Amino acid sequence: MHVHICISTFSLVCFNRNENKAIKDIVEKITHLLDKTDLFIADKPVGVGSRVQDVIELLDIQQSNDVLLLGMWGMGGIGKTTIAKAIYNEIGRNFEGRSFLANVREVWDENAGKVNLQEQLLFDICKDMTIKIQSIESGKIILKDRLCRKRVLILLDDVNTLDQLNALCGSHKWFGPGSRIIITTRDKHILSGNRVNKVFKMKHMVESESIELFSWHAFKQASPTNDFVEISRNVVEYSGGLPLALEVLGSYLFDREVTEWKSALDKLKRIPNNQLQKKLRISYDALNDDIEKEIFLDVACFFIGMDRNDVTLILNGCGLFAEIGISILVERSLVTVDDKNKLGMHDLLRDMGREIIREKSPEELEERCRLWFHDDVLHVLSEQTGTKAIKGLTLKFPRANEKCFSTKAFKKMTRLRLLQLAGVKLDGDFEYLSRNLRWLSWNGFSLTHIPTNFYKGSLVSIELENSNVKLLWKEAQRMEKLKILNLSHSHCLTHTPDFSYMPNLEKLVLKDCPMLSEVSPSIGNLSEILLIDLEDCVSLRSLPGSIYKLKSLKTLILSGCIMIDELEEDIEQMESLTILLANNTGIKRVPFSVVRSKSIGYISLCGHEGFSRDVFPSIIWSWLSPTNNLSSLVQTSNVMSSLVSVDVPNSSSHELLSISKYLPSLRSLWVECSSELQLSHDAAIILDALYATDYKGFESIAITSQVSNMTTSTSQVSEHSFKSLLIQMGTNCQVTNILKEKIVQNMDLNGSGDCLLPTDGYPDWLTFHSEGSSVTFQVPQVEGRSLKTMMCIVYTSTPANMISSGLKNMLVKNHTKATIQLYKSEALVSFEDEESQRVISSIEPGNKVEVIVVFENSFIVKKTAVYLVYDEQIGEKVELYDVPERKKIEWNESKKDGACKPFYC
Repeated sequence: MHVHICISTFSLVCFNRNENKAIKDIVEKITHLLDKTDLFIADKPVGVGSRVQDVIELLDIQQSNDVLLLGMWGMGGIGKTTIAKAIYNEIGRNFEGRSFLANVREVWDENAGKVNLQEQLLFDICKDMTIKIQSIESGKIILKDRLCRKRVLILLDDVNTLDQLNALCGSHKWFGPGSRIIITTRDKHILSGNRVNKVFKMKHMVESESIELFSWHAFKQASPTNDFVEISRNVVEYSGGLPLALEVLGSYLFDREVTEWKSALDKLKRIPNNQLQKKLRISYDALNDDIEKEIFLDVACFFIGMDRNDVTLILNGCGLFAEIGISILVERSLVTVDDKNKLGMHDLLRDMGREIIREKSPEELEERCRLWFHDDVLHVLSEQTGTKAIKGLTLKFPRANEKCFSTKAFKKMTRLRLLQLAGVKLDGDFEYLSRNLRWLSWNGFSLTHIPTNFYKGSLVSIELENSNVKLLWKEAQRMEKLKILNLSHSHCLTHTPDFSYMPNLEKLVLKDCPMLSEVSPSIGNLSEILLIDLEDCVSLRSLPGSIYKLKSLKTLILSGCIMIDELEEDIEQMESLTILLANNTGIKRVPFSVVRSKSIGYISLCGHEGFSRDVFPSIIWSWLSPTNNLSSLVQTSNVMSSLVSVDVPNSSSHELLSISKYLPSLRSLWVECSSELQLSHDAAIILDALYATDYKGFESIAITSQVSNMTTSTSQVSEHSFKSLLIQMGTNCQVTNILKEKIVQNMDLNGSGDCLLPTDGYPDWLTFHSEGSSVTFQVPQVEGRSLKTMMCIVYTSTPANMISSGLKNMLVKNHTKATIQLYKSEALVSFEDEESQRVISSIEPGNKVEVIVVFENSFIVKKTAVYLVYDEQIGEKVELYDVPERKKIEWNESKKDGACKPFYC
């Protein structure tokens, strides 16, 4: 009946349309009405709606007619397929054709699965059952040919290889305009390299969503019954916001007693649910090789919560190529790395990994490759049943409940490479411990030194926190492989070991060693060291001079070393030092060499803390305190860089003269003079210093900034070039843009340097100009308006081979207020709002102001003009102009030879 009605309706329109078009419309309408192939989502789709809308927003269906590929990435069981199905149902009918290819990974591996997927895709879109695909390559050609003119929606579910992606959606060109292709995958690498336009990272369910979804399956209602509220929260916490786990466990626990729930939860912590295990294990089984699987199992048993860099060093020492291995685990959603670089793993994935180990030897504990469960490890060590199968072992007790075992328990563990102990004592011959040991983490090590007969030659990391060590060892042994040494909170340690025996050490952590009074001078031999942490070593009075020779050191931490009262100027030699933390020490003054450092990016010292670009100016200002007069800056030499701005209140000409040779290096300088006579003297000192500076090799300036704008144009006449430069100080407004446009339209420069400029546009702007490099004017009172921007236009002549703008500095002299403002060209380029507003706010009606531009010696300044731009009155209508931000003005050939106009660059 519905079909008949549609045909009748559309037949009325056929009289007014092309016949083919009408037939096509009828077919599309009928197909739309008959397309009832919606996919089943879930009985209770908790949290689905919001996620679907998030993805649809990324798809940008209404706004963009481009072909767009979107990847949905996340761990197994997180709901990728459910969301994809819901999207298919929600928007599928808006396309000429749609196809949902489920379980691509599984189907691909079946006999003829590859071409079956291509044929299914073709049939879903074209409804043609007659086409048979003979091979993958021919299928690609057919798909491209049949789909390139259709606007389609395609969902490829559970893609895990690039071959699958290439066979089913080789490129954007396969599909018609406006098409959308969605790929769900556990492997982020599938989506990398611009293979997709956007990636949607699946998120775990929040607690409220988790409880609701779990309750629908466990209680057939939206919330737990009263007796099960607390234990339901425990199950939800164990599930970690994973929808699959919530559904499976909810169904498993449905209609069971509280005691059964408790028993089941205890069992799950030892033996994961088999249905979950199979689903989650897919990602593990899909890993490329045994090495990647080894890394995953090591992380699951030992390294969750540890620094990624440390784990990488340890696993590399085990020959496991950890850089690429960990990256792949992250891409496969098996491991996470947080913003502090700590490794993480979903609890269910952790338990899945541990179950893989357990199920290989469920009865014989000693035959498992890794031991992590407390009771199992306790049994193996107590009974001394360990075997060579064991590669890693961890056992932790509270320090108050220390347990003692014989070293003989390790005798047969010859392949042991990872050992983590806490609250454990070992008695006996340490020679029994494996010679293959790479990682020794022993919290609460009770001996005063590491026994001599303990083989240390294979160790990559020694972590003895909260130990009783006084000296690390009595007889040193060369440890070429050692990368990490951590003796933090060892309250008996008095001296560091001889570092000559560990030449490849990268990380030295001696935090909170209150008895440590001496650091071995051999520390200067650590050519690979990256981090030295001596925080809260309160007895340490000084650092050996050799420490300043470390070229590789990136982080030095001395915070809390209250007896250290100075850092040597040689710290400048630490050319890789990026982070220096030395707050709460005896150091009273920041060394000049710290500010000279080209590498330090973050600093905490003498009450100054933050990024160097923010802190260094305040450090320099601290040197200019009443107890340190201006002349002390002479000692800073190269300290003055383009990052440094200095204010000098109540200066004296003598002091300014003493630092004159450093003035050209300052980012900015603000000098307050006591009189106009001193103003004249100080300005002369500054200008002499600026013109005396050799600026050979001066680099060209490329500028486009909202608050500071330099615009350059060039005209070449015989052997000389004529340049125009526009400098803006202040903020943009409508009038500023109008004036810029007029300048661009009317400004002309000929071989003589003559120019045509906009005249006064009172009350919007006022014009002042003069021959040469300076302009002097008295700031007028403009009723009802305030000064917004100052624009300076400079015309110069220079040899034709010069490519730079030539500008070195700009000087603003306020004769009325007796102040001088000096800005380096780099400062004008990157003016911040606060700086530019300071310039404008210092210029008041009635002030006599002089603007001076300083150029390289080879530049001749022909003319300088200054425009004062005022803001509009409230309610006043200002005509708007269309002024592009980046606009090139074409050469005006009607002008005389050599004429040109400025262009925005």
